[in-house]
Amino acid sequence: MSCEYVRDYYGVPAAIGRRVVVSGKPGIIAEDRGHYIGVNFDADKPGVVFNCHPTSNVEYGDMGKVRKPSRHQARYMRFLEYGDGFDSFIDFCRWDAAPERSWNMGGRHE
Repeated sequence: MSCEYVRDYYGVPAAIGRRVVVSGKPGIIAEDRGHYIGVNFDADKPGVVFNCHPTSNVEYGDMGKVRKPSRHQARYMRFLEYGDGFDSFIDFCRWDAAPERSWNMGGRHE
């Protein structure tokens, strides 16, 4: 659920998964960004998250479901996070595809 700081400081019902309308654009809170809410707007791809001020032109709605990024988007986000530690993108891809990684079911196959 998170967004505890924003709820306490600004007195708004922010929570991951809550529907919002920011300056007329509908979306959903997808991430806790400290002093901000991370919103994935309906018009954007899943995984594309923008910082929005919790009280600036925001209307809070009911709870919804956060859309998950595609496999390729998720890999790219991991590359942005971990990629600096590799000599090349292919080295990162080999590391990323290893079966022991948690996103590859940690070696478990269901």
